[in-house]
Amino acid sequence: MIQFLVALLPALLLVFHIYKADRLQPEPWSQLKRAFGFGILSIVVSFCFSIPLSNLGFFSDDYTDWTGALRLAFFGAAVPEELAKFLMLWLVVRRNKYFDEKMDGIVYAVCVGMGFAAFENVTYLFGAGDEWLSMGMARAFMAVPCHYYLAVFMGYFFSLYWFERDNKMWNLFWTLAAPILAHTLYDFLLMYIAVTDSEVVISVLSIILFVSCFQFLKWSRLRISQHLMADEVNGYLKREQSATDDYDRSDRAY
Repeated sequence: MIQFLVALLPALLLVFHIYKADRLQPEPWSQLKRAFGFGILSIVVSFCFSIPLSNLGFFSDDYTDWTGALRLAFFGAAVPEELAKFLMLWLVVRRNKYFDEKMDGIVYAVCVGMGFAAFENVTYLFGAGDEWLSMGMARAFMAVPCHYYLAVFMGYFFSLYWFERDNKMWNLFWTLAAPILAHTLYDFLLMYIAVTDSEVVISVLSIILFVSCFQFLKWSRLRISQHLMADEVNGYLKREQSATDDYDRSDRAY
């Protein structure tokens, strides 16, 4: 029971964090739970992509060099997982009447991503044996926040694609490209650190990993702020338009 709670807690805390960040017009908890459930389902969907890619020889779990680590990170993790999350995000919002602000794209993407991360965390911790606590702590500060950042990246560009008329295909491209590239970088660094014998390489890659995670954090905060500001301006313009419409109607009535 404790293992289960340790596995779920980081993802649930980040769901609560993004819910509180959506201060202008928070989404209903029922929709957030639905998105979280779709995120859990995305684990299964990701296998529909990773298994064929593995069978076709695009990657192997048994790797010994940087090229093998890179192929596993890209084809074995980033592409199938982010494609699965994207499909679940689209299913969550496509007929969702509450999806009416740019910040909502980030909120729903994070809930999907945290559903994925929570289920993944459960499998890792229950498979870690006596080291489940150290595994849980490491993933709470690294893997789960990384899934959060990736979700912010996806949600940011997805909202641009959904709500803006210009550059739709470009924004759709980055909806997938941004989290896939960031995911590949993160996994590649970890995977290559695990197999290299060079202490110098390990030190350099560890520094790059730390700097990358810090940049992901900064970029995520910036994108959240941008969408909140855009929604606030848009809400103000709508209120102004509504007031003008009311005035015009009363004026025409006389």
